[in-house]
Amino acid sequence: MTRRIATLLALWALTLAPPDPAQAWGASGHRMVGVAAMESLPPDLPAFLRSPAAIADVGELSRELDRSKGSGRAHGVALDSGHFLDVLDDGTAMGGPRLDAMPPDREAYETLLRAAGTNAWKAGWLYYSILETQQQLTKDFAMWRVLDHAVKTERKPDRKAWFRADLRRREALVLQTIGRLSHYVADGSQPLHVTHHYNGWAEGPNPEGFTRERIHSRFEGELVAAGVRLANVRRAMPSPAPETGGLEARIAAYLAVGWREVPALYQLEKAGGLAAGDPRGAAFAGERLGHGAGALRDFVGLAWKASEGSKVGWPEVTVQDALSGRADIWTSFYGKD
Repeated sequence: MTRRIATLLALWALTLAPPDPAQAWGASGHRMVGVAAMESLPPDLPAFLRSPAAIADVGELSRELDRSKGSGRAHGVALDSGHFLDVLDDGTAMGGPRLDAMPPDREAYETLLRAAGTNAWKAGWLYYSILETQQQLTKDFAMWRVLDHAVKTERKPDRKAWFRADLRRREALVLQTIGRLSHYVADGSQPLHVTHHYNGWAEGPNPEGFTRERIHSRFEGELVAAGVRLANVRRAMPSPAPETGGLEARIAAYLAVGWREVPALYQLEKAGGLAAGDPRGAAFAGERLGHGAGALRDFVGLAWKASEGSKVGWPEVTVQDALSGRADIWTSFYGKD
């Protein structure tokens, strides 16, 4: 996604560097991450997610956050900085919180960044984009569980028809949420989206003499489209990660992997590996895309499991109370006003 367009223009009083036109992976990369992840979902997830149509839809919806760019200044300022996190060499987000100790929400994050002399629009908030979308997917899955149950158990024809229609709506929303999550998770697999060296080595110490030229779009777009295929991404996907630690820690650990790959990417560029036709660049990009697809698969699985213990509707009821008949599903979902 564009790293420096509406986001930096929104800082009215500052004179800043020109916008960076690059997108985190191009259409090919984002599509492959979404498709590869959906193909490998755990078998206990709902069957509608594994249909060929759903897999293809997520592949295309994974690109939506880039396709919707340029919708207007307010839209861009609100969304563009959600695609990256500028982590310094010391492991902090632009001198604010450490990647392994991020605060619980964006308000607290902004407070710490302001104290460090910067703000979230400059530093980015990719960590929270993944966290917030993951939480939405958990809620979507919780609502699906209850609606699926209601369709099977409701005896009144009019209510059954409404539940069935709402289940279709929820399934469409689940795919949209997964597509959005796919985009952000894929962004996190691109090393240049988790570093302040996002388009050439930043000003300051450069002991290895890395390039300061713009390499962002050349790496994630042209190189991927020419040299990486879905089969490469599938082969590069890691085995499912152990379900240990909280969601926040897992997201931070995932982004840290991409951050640690930044020097390797610049070393590859220095050795000529990003040149057109060089297989080393394609192999590196394929490995990073595979890592993103594996993480997306795991995050979707985590959301499904977490949804079992969630609350839904209004008045709010637990999923377990809804499934056991202890709660009034109709009032909670359709409303009483």
